[in-house]
Amino acid sequence: MSGGNKMVTVWLITVAVVLVASVGITVTEAQPEANFKCLTENATCRSLTDYTSTNSTTLKEIATLFGVKHFLDLLGANNLPSNTNNSYKVNPNQVIKVPFPCKCSNRTGTSNHVPRYKIVPGDTLDAIARVRFAGLVKYQQIQTANKIPDANNITAGATIWIPLPCSCDPVDGTSVMHYAHIVPMGSSIQSIAQQYAISQQTLLSLNDLDDPKNLLAGQLLDVPLPVCNSSIKSDSLDFPLLVPNATYFYTAHECVKCKCDSTGDNKNLQCEASNLKPINNWSVCPSLKCSGSVLLGNTTSTDSCSRRVCDYTGYTSSRNISTTLATQNTCAVAPSGSGDSGSGASRSMLNGWVLNKLLILIHFLILFVYLL
Repeated sequence: MSGGNKMVTVWLITVAVVLVASVGITVTEAQPEANFKCLTENATCRSLTDYTSTNSTTLKEIATLFGVKHFLDLLGANNLPSNTNNSYKVNPNQVIKVPFPCKCSNRTGTSNHVPRYKIVPGDTLDAIARVRFAGLVKYQQIQTANKIPDANNITAGATIWIPLPCSCDPVDGTSVMHYAHIVPMGSSIQSIAQQYAISQQTLLSLNDLDDPKNLLAGQLLDVPLPVCNSSIKSDSLDFPLLVPNATYFYTAHECVKCKCDSTGDNKNLQCEASNLKPINNWSVCPSLKCSGSVLLGNTTSTDSCSRRVCDYTGYTSSRNISTTLATQNTCAVAPSGSGDSGSGASRSMLNGWVLNKLLILIHFLILFVYLL
């Protein structure tokens, strides 16, 4: 190769390297390992996670994959009509919220021994983590949770536990439902905070983010969803009854339907008789009334900022559902979550795209020099 050509090639390589440095990129994974803090030892609760499939699927297949025991739980988490068929089609990359039980141990929250996945021929732990469970966990986490000595040596037919990240901790002294949210491209800490009515600082602190611009598309973010106020007793079998806004939940063996609709002034959980046949070992649902003949969910009196309502307070294993006449505050509370946070995930994804293109360019230039 002539001296002139060599100088041009070296100059091109230098320019490419400078461009990589100028965009301020560090080579990081698009989906860092998620470990949700859970400081309340042995606490249990319900949590949510996003799930997207690269292929078309159905709600039944998703419920089976994640071990969702009651199909109505999946419908309620996505605010779908309770008569939705389990063959409901889910399009590729459509986000479905999946409910699951969470347990806290050793300052970390994980799904309480669900989902259980049966290994099929050709599976690898990495493919199970990245493809089957959409990157919600890393293969190393599956390996550790199941005490698998060699990640490259798994047995078809064996059943393994997929430890999804979660938490049961209150946030700022308030009960919440922790939601493992897959950060979409183009979103930011500001937009996520506004969407879910929480503060940006809470999101940053909870996820150990020093700078909102460090948010990555594809990252699993711990989003503490505000829940409706309830009168649930601490000794009830469904305590804590956490129902986020725009969702519903069937409880007390599906005898009671509770929904949270806090778009207006009412931030209280609204429970009523489900009119469904009870599940498990209950043959019929007990009477759902307060003192006198006030039915569950009915209001007896109202004024400008409160109302008296027959409210659900819990159930026991002895086929008993308890209620009380409760005074509920109905005045509006201003939502939190304003302020500027920068470009966040959109910038991170753009930087990753630029990095990939520049690295490819460098490789081609080096190959060009070698061939000459």
